Amino acid sequence: MAPPPSALPAKITGMDNLRDPRLAKGMATTIEERQLLGIHGLLPARVKSQAEQISHCMRNIRRLSDPLDKYIYMMDLLERNERLFYKLLSENTEELMPVVYTPTVGEACQKYGYIYRKPQGLFITIKDKGHVIDVLRNWPRNDVKAICVTDGERILGLGDLGAQGMGIPVGKLALYTALADIPPYQTLPIVLDVGTNRDELREDEDYIGLRQKRATGPEYDEFIDEFMQAVVTLYGQDTLIQFEDFGKNNAFRLLEKYRDKYCTFNDDIQGTASVALAGILAALKASGRHLTDHTFLFQGAGQAAVGIALLIAMAMEKREGIPREEALKHIWLRDSRGLVVKNRPDGGISEPKEPFAHEHEPVTDLMEIIRDIKPTCIIGAAAIPNVFTPEVIKEMATLNERPIIFALSNPTSQAECTAEAAYTHSEGRAIFASGSPFPVFEGFGKTFEPGQGNNAYIFPGASLGVICAGIRHIHESVFLFAAEGLANLVTEEDLALGRMYPPLSKIKEISIKIATKVAEEAYKDGMASTYPEPEDKEAFIRSKLYNYEYDDQSPLPASYPWV
Repeated sequence: MAPPPSALPAKITGMDNLRDPRLAKGMATTIEERQLLGIHGLLPARVKSQAEQISHCMRNIRRLSDPLDKYIYMMDLLERNERLFYKLLSENTEELMPVVYTPTVGEACQKYGYIYRKPQGLFITIKDKGHVIDVLRNWPRNDVKAICVTDGERILGLGDLGAQGMGIPVGKLALYTALADIPPYQTLPIVLDVGTNRDELREDEDYIGLRQKRATGPEYDEFIDEFMQAVVTLYGQDTLIQFEDFGKNNAFRLLEKYRDKYCTFNDDIQGTASVALAGILAALKASGRHLTDHTFLFQGAGQAAVGIALLIAMAMEKREGIPREEALKHIWLRDSRGLVVKNRPDGGISEPKEPFAHEHEPVTDLMEIIRDIKPTCIIGAAAIPNVFTPEVIKEMATLNERPIIFALSNPTSQAECTAEAAYTHSEGRAIFASGSPFPVFEGFGKTFEPGQGNNAYIFPGASLGVICAGIRHIHESVFLFAAEGLANLVTEEDLALGRMYPPLSKIKEISIKIATKVAEEAYKDGMASTYPEPEDKEAFIRSKLYNYEYDDQSPLPASYPWV
């Protein structure tokens, strides 16, 4: 494993080993280390192992009942002891991922101004236009390999939160390290603060961002262009830039604009698509059918829905050999104006939706659409809570022996239906997955453990592969390979429990397998720039992983006898 970030002994003091979260071991610092570093007496007498520190942290977290309090505790730990934070999160993923990311991060963003403690990333504002590279230079490290950036316009299903969206890139990059061992000192969370259109935020006494309406048009585009160029100027052309929670009017447009010029992807479009497709491929195992046997209906036609739909079409084309035009006929979208069809009187068919606008009379009611096109799979991705009503679920169960119902909207409060509702109203026959976690359901003589289609299954591993292979442009096929790799890891035992994804406890190994697959395909297709090409891609990737263990790591300079 890669060593912790190197430090120059002549420039590091004993107090740095207490105060710098990247160096701190807390009470795991040995007596000898305390004495030689000049910090003896500044810590209590007891010396703890890292395992004992982990146990202490978990007891503290479990004493808290409010998820937001747990989030604040975790962020405080990150600011005190970075390696302990990542060991804690990595080894307790199932319990703590909902704390540092969805669903709790949604509430954290809403209250970010209230709970803000200490900077954890960069805030670059539209007022810095013309000087973006100067702001980037203020980041204390120059070995950045991965950036997660948002403009805060569409945070989860909560809408425009402006600069308070910083919780999203911080949470995403924490998962880069916890789930794929990407070194945290090589990651950089960024908010591009261009204002917010929420009056209540601009008037909130605790709001931390610019108190102005969002910049748009040429001013906005020039600002984003300047940011992208500044990143590669400072950190190199192969710096990974993950776009996160941009509004629908910008997300597709910016992805198309930059995907062939920079090493970039949009997790809301491509990551969501990949994890949803993985769930669908796993559902095929459960239902014993092919992709082309299914008709898909999306509740929603935004960036997530269109991204999933496009990847499903690609999978039909690549896996089952049908023309793209034929694949598209299996997929329907419903937006705020009803079924997306050609020449719809109400209009509203934007360019990303056009491939899915089929010849059909206009229909608005969801139940009527279901009875008309008879989908085998309904996928919710529009953050309209409870739109999959008991009647909708019953109709799907009438039409299909094993109806596929994916309620992918985040956070939990925005889910299209609960796991309990899906199983209850389908008499236990639904194949269900969701974007946020739901509890185990018992009924119909079975125990169901609903699978969470969390992007965290995809983006850490895919990003690790991109970084290690030195990929400079991320092709859409990367996300198809990742989806196939994830679906192949779903076992018969998982399917028997109604779980379309492997347990989160296995997610680190899943990430490494996905990274290896991405790297192998990159070298085959000539997309990699890391040379010489490693013979054993998995071993090479494992050699680059972050080491959060410190029981056997000493902060003291190396010493050796002269012979």
